[in-house]
Amino acid sequence: MNENNETTCWETNKDNNTPCKNKECRLWLKCKEKQNCTIIAAQEGPKTLQEIGNLHELTRMRICQVEKEALRKIKELVLGT
Repeated sequence: MNENNETTCWETNKDNNTPCKNKECRLWLKCKEKQNCTIIAAQEGPKTLQEIGNLHELTRMRICQVEKEALRKIKELVLGT
C-alpha cells in the first residue's frame, strides 16, 4: 500500500496472480511469467545481467553499460566528483 492506504496495481496483480494489462505503466514489461511487472520480477532476488537483459529484451552487454552509467551517476551525486 502507498501512503494513502491505496493498493498499487502491482500488489493487486501479485495477490490475484494476474498479469498487468496497463502498458502505460512505467513498471510494465513484456513478461507474463513475471506478471508483466518489474517490481514483481525484482522481488525474486538478485538477477544476472543476462536475466535482466532477457526481461527487458536487451543484451547482457547493454545492461552492463546501463549499470556502469548508473553507478557513475550515483558516485557523482554522493561524492560530488
